[in-house]
Amino acid sequence: MLRYITSGESHGKCLITIIEGIPSNAKLNIDEINLEMKKRQSGYGRGGRMKIESDKVEILSGVRGGVTIGSPISIQIINKDYENWIKYMNTIGDIDIESKKVSHVRPGHADLVGTLKYDFNDARNVLERSSARETASRVAIGAICKQLLKNFNIEFTSHVTQIGEAKINDIKDFEYIKDNVDISPVRCIDKNIEKLMINEIDKAKENKDTLGGVIEVRVKNVPPGLGSYVHFDKKIDAHLAMNLMGIQAIKGVEIGIGFDVASSMGSEVMDEIYYDEDRGIHRKTNRLGGIEGGMTTGDDIIIRCAMKPIPTLYKPLNSINIDTLENYKATVERSDTCAVPACSVVCENVVAFVILQFFLEKFGKDNIKDIRKNYDSYIERLGERGWKNL
Repeated sequence: MLRYITSGESHGKCLITIIEGIPSNAKLNIDEINLEMKKRQSGYGRGGRMKIESDKVEILSGVRGGVTIGSPISIQIINKDYENWIKYMNTIGDIDIESKKVSHVRPGHADLVGTLKYDFNDARNVLERSSARETASRVAIGAICKQLLKNFNIEFTSHVTQIGEAKINDIKDFEYIKDNVDISPVRCIDKNIEKLMINEIDKAKENKDTLGGVIEVRVKNVPPGLGSYVHFDKKIDAHLAMNLMGIQAIKGVEIGIGFDVASSMGSEVMDEIYYDEDRGIHRKTNRLGGIEGGMTTGDDIIIRCAMKPIPTLYKPLNSINIDTLENYKATVERSDTCAVPACSVVCENVVAFVILQFFLEKFGKDNIKDIRKNYDSYIERLGERGWKNL
């Protein structure tokens, strides 16, 4: 089974990731991984830390000569800011706890509940690990997964469809999104809406507030039949939702037209099925986002995620001191005004992990050559049944 574990604190020495289950004989391009890391740190509305860090991965094991060898892959991402935090975050020996102690917990963050659960009197122990800094590890994982899936022509893209009140109404196709998203500072493919999004961020920053938004992820050329209907924990949409909800600040996930199904008639929701000699089995719509009955349909997978505003405000919210229980304003850590563009990169790479997880479950796990044979055999059988790999 493809799985991973991450370790590390926001201001600690580094982030460490171990991913197990990557098949052997897959070529990895370190530059492509680092490009994804750079995208995560970009975007209009980011805070001061992005001027300090320049994330790059160092692969410590599981790869030899740029080729995977089937054993667990371990990855290190150095935190450059650790140099400024050694006396507060050193793992062994005396540290200066009081100078960076967090007693005024932040609403909307893990601070309060984490201190209660783990019996801390310093919320720094919580916020260091619950920080979205950890998503750098998940982007590195997804970047590796995307490189493997590229061997089977499976592609990914993502973009921002809403920040604050600024929202895209006209969504383009996969290729248009992929070709245009990276040239936008807010990862928005509509130049007019991009200006409105930037204005929203500027207003929020001026008011010392923060903004959330909506992200859309698309996946192209996924074969039908990944996932299963036979049990709840085998449904691919269930795993996509779980993994995406595991990203810091994501509060909602919808697939296809999502919540609009509740206000639509059945005839306006289902993707009718057709057949002709040229196209084979196909659909003229994709309202259900490429997933039916917990399985991929072969159409583009379309997922949207709602990200809440970042809970650290430069105009701090009312809270309490966890030592005295007195009313205080929450602690102000260094913060972004809006991290939705960066989060779109995280969501895209998290989706890539889930797709590879189910792809390997379907076609094998040991080595690329065997997986290729199994994949080709399956596609050939589908062709005999009327499905064409478009």
